[in-house]
Amino acid sequence: MRFMSVEDIEQGQYLGKTVYSSNGTVLLSSGVQLTVYMINTLKRIGVTMLYIKDTDFEDIEIEEVLSESTKGQVLQEMNQLQEAVRSGKEWSTKKVFGSVDALLNDLMNHKEVLLQLTEIRTTDNAQYVHAINVCLLSSMIGLNMGLNFSQLKDLAVGALLHDIGKSVPLPEDANEDDMKNHHTWRGFEILKHKREFNLLIAHTALQHHECLNGSGLPRGLTKDEIHLFPKIVAVANLYDNLIGGGGETGRGMLPHEACEHLMASSEQELDHEVLVEFTRIVSVYPNGTGVRLSTKENGVVVRQHRGLPGRPVIRIIRGTGEELDVKEVDLAIETTVFIEAVLA
Repeated sequence: MRFMSVEDIEQGQYLGKTVYSSNGTVLLSSGVQLTVYMINTLKRIGVTMLYIKDTDFEDIEIEEVLSESTKGQVLQEMNQLQEAVRSGKEWSTKKVFGSVDALLNDLMNHKEVLLQLTEIRTTDNAQYVHAINVCLLSSMIGLNMGLNFSQLKDLAVGALLHDIGKSVPLPEDANEDDMKNHHTWRGFEILKHKREFNLLIAHTALQHHECLNGSGLPRGLTKDEIHLFPKIVAVANLYDNLIGGGGETGRGMLPHEACEHLMASSEQELDHEVLVEFTRIVSVYPNGTGVRLSTKENGVVVRQHRGLPGRPVIRIIRGTGEELDVKEVDLAIETTVFIEAVLA
């Protein structure tokens, strides 16, 4: 498979990964042959990147932490939950725990996999994909930092619901400068009243936009005043917002660019220890990504090295038809060769 800009997709190519709607139903299934109408529709609904099947890279596997059933379950639950919050209705904490249990079960079975966050975003599903990605990233970081299962579950719930306050409509005359109108505070007010939830879950939503240097919102907390859970969610939230274009429209940063942005914020806005664990779990150059090496050769990322996310294996193909010259460059071995640019 190749990870390609939707602008470079041509009719007749085959979709490599399923595209989901906001409620967890399938919009386009993996393997479907794309038509001009489908491509234009994908552009219209905000899709910027797609996985496409490629005969030269049929063996490339996109290692997934979450199963298709878990993705569908969590997308559907988040859709229903946020609709309930918007309309002022009650919602089930039991279903949230069920979604988190499914997610953590998948994570435990694939904890050696580097996260690639390959879910295709649309304008419609972006907020739900964002919630899942932040939950997945936060949970993996927490696992690496030695949290026990009870702590991990609270962290996962807080991460999944970190932006729940955005679903609460503000009165027309609300003062946006009032810190209690900030979405983190509104989320805290919702979650603290759920008796089934540890109060840390509510504080995770409240504090995930706080910064170590006191420049964050809503209360300007510093360093030790911020709990570890929101410190973790802050890293996951910022990273996913950067690669997802803020969860709205527009093209986000490439993973390696977003990682560099995060590291530049170490000990100023983001916690250094959390960032160290983050860099160990995320694939900087996801499988299927086109790259140019320092040797001026163009290739595609085909495999990852756990612990060396910036040094994947690159396949370079020259020629056409039966005259193909194929070689692979393992950057973990070829230490003088570097990725010079991402071709996306």
